[in-house]
Amino acid sequence: MYKMRLFTPGPTPVPESVLLTTAQPVKHHRHREFREIFAEHNRLLGYLFQTEQPVLTLTASGTGAMEAAVLHAMRRGAKALYVEAGKFGQRWGEILCAYGLEAVPLSVPWGEAPDEAQLEAALCAHPDVRAVFLTHSETSTGTWMDVRALSRVVRQRAPDALVVVDGITAVGALELYMDSWDLDIVITASQKGIMAPPGLAYIALSERAWKQARESDLPRYYFDLFAALAAYERGDTPWTPAVSLIAGVREALRRIAEEGLEQVWDRHARLARALRAGLLAMGLKLASRRPSNATTAVWLPEGMGWESLNEALKRRGITVAEGQGPWKGRVFRISHLGYYDPLDMVAVVAALEDALRELGYPVEPGVGVAETQRVLLQVDMETGS
Repeated sequence: MYKMRLFTPGPTPVPESVLLTTAQPVKHHRHREFREIFAEHNRLLGYLFQTEQPVLTLTASGTGAMEAAVLHAMRRGAKALYVEAGKFGQRWGEILCAYGLEAVPLSVPWGEAPDEAQLEAALCAHPDVRAVFLTHSETSTGTWMDVRALSRVVRQRAPDALVVVDGITAVGALELYMDSWDLDIVITASQKGIMAPPGLAYIALSERAWKQARESDLPRYYFDLFAALAAYERGDTPWTPAVSLIAGVREALRRIAEEGLEQVWDRHARLARALRAGLLAMGLKLASRRPSNATTAVWLPEGMGWESLNEALKRRGITVAEGQGPWKGRVFRISHLGYYDPLDMVAVVAALEDALRELGYPVEPGVGVAETQRVLLQVDMETGS
């Protein structure tokens, strides 16, 4: 018998204390007992986003927050620039087009991220964009973008344009300071770095974004953030919220605050570094040229099918994620996003070694595990942890 271990980039593992919290009797969302939970939940979200602005709660997936961002950042006839470097960058374009907006892609190869010069050139060619849509951690390729540097380019070349960041697999895993980096809209979801079950999305707007949102004339009802803001100021939500999930997220956010946000970011960096060292020691190849601390994409060995590897790993209790889009059947993705510790990285590398050997891939037993442990120990010595 093997213990089941989840290594997908969403949903991610959920701490036992969070699961127990969500299993408690349901509270009514208009009564004091829930309002007290919601108030602390909201305060801790501000810490997570590193913002003084309200972080609004939507009972939706992360894509719901993406759509809400478009509806408030844009208006009819406006032009947007979006970075297309993977499936979720493409999603920005799909949402923009669904509302009949002019969507200009800044396309870079999958596994790469745009640099400042590329964004500057795109803005010089389209100085009239109303917003620039970025993906901090592109889940489909395991690639991160330097949104801080890219935001500075927007401020220099298109100072009135909003910087909108998909932080769904970045918030809680990668360094992010919404206010000091001058980001206008940041979104995330509960089932990623927050370490809670799926079902909630979060969005925060800068003062600049709220001002521009008042000029938006796109249709909205459920995703009307002005209704959400008015309710937030009353300690409430405009619609019936997922009360049990919110209680669970509060518990997860307490854990993050207790560990310390910078320490959480450091932990993700440490686990990512150790995992990738183990993968490379096995002779595997990373798919991203700028790997994210949230998830790692790996090329399948030549001649090996995804289904075969997936089944071999599942027999060992391990669930990883398949590639997406043009990388479907060509890569697999291992998460280190959220509720993971060093021994989780050792476990997934050990299982991968075993599965690969079963499928005929030549890997020396223990080579990946030894390198993973060596890097973990090295980082411990460097940090004194």
